[in-house]
Amino acid sequence: MKESFVFPGLTTRVVFGRGTLSQAGAELDRMGHDRALVLSTPQQEADARRLADSLGARAAAVFAGAAMHTPVEVTDSALAAYRDSGATAVISLGGGSTTGLGKAIAVRTGADQLVIPTSYAGSEMTDILGETANGEKTTRRSPDIRPETVIYDVDLTLTLPVGLTVTSAMNAIAHAMEAFYAPDRNPVIELMCRDAMARFATALPRLIADPQDAQARGLALYAAWCCSTALGHVSMALHHKLAHVLGGSFNTPHAETHSILLPYTTAFNEDAVPEALAPIADAFGGGSAGGGLWDFARRVSAPESLKDLGLTEADLDRAAALAVKNRYPNPRPFDQAGIRHLLQAAWEGRRPGS
Repeated sequence: MKESFVFPGLTTRVVFGRGTLSQAGAELDRMGHDRALVLSTPQQEADARRLADSLGARAAAVFAGAAMHTPVEVTDSALAAYRDSGATAVISLGGGSTTGLGKAIAVRTGADQLVIPTSYAGSEMTDILGETANGEKTTRRSPDIRPETVIYDVDLTLTLPVGLTVTSAMNAIAHAMEAFYAPDRNPVIELMCRDAMARFATALPRLIADPQDAQARGLALYAAWCCSTALGHVSMALHHKLAHVLGGSFNTPHAETHSILLPYTTAFNEDAVPEALAPIADAFGGGSAGGGLWDFARRVSAPESLKDLGLTEADLDRAAALAVKNRYPNPRPFDQAGIRHLLQAAWEGRRPGS
């Protein structure tokens, strides 16, 4: 434990349980709003419209154009819809793409946000917004970005496909991994991350066997909340930087990118701070944090390599150059050659240290 720390406190209201989607209208009222724009991706438009129907007059309109990596042109279209609808708040139903769009609207208009996650990826508890423009993804943090209320409904995850269950959970684990060594970590966040590792280690194998295991879904969603909270209260480092580079510049799928990189970024920093990452080794075995995560990823059939996402070895050269373009804190110093070596291992999919 750090001998000195600052704990900023948790400011986002959380409603957690089964059937909690039915409380969306009451939560909107509690926030002081009677007109909200409901957001989703095109794939979840039917769910968004059912939610809008249940809200009645509280639903000003539905915008179902959220896209991966929050492209600014999509945000511009959503802003026009928001202003035309007369809404004063946004309701983001879905995963990270929809949550990101809600944040992008909020930071530009001052709108309050009610977020209803349907995966484990975990941006809903954070003050972080990543946006893509001109082929590059940029990230910023601000109190104005953090959602006011989050509704976690375990029932919404019962039909989450197994593949997305796995990749979004690995994405969430990445948040906790970086929180363990963040310079601004604190004992509360560390405890949440330890708990999350144990819950995911238990829940994911059960969900592979039975995707509708409601108890396991509850464990996984709780773990995702812990990891999202961690991400929202500590600094990010190398792992998230690389994920944003690959996603923003090569349009790789967000959760899959995090999932593939995770064992390699963990192993890279484990060389410098093995004690900090010991809780991951404790939870997943394998003799090390990076090796344990690689073994666990294979056990739950997570994506195996950057090559499988269509990246070429030439792409790795450009990604390594972009990753060192702007300096940021990391527990282990690195240069372009070191990042290129890490990416090569992730491209090939070999076990860290082999």
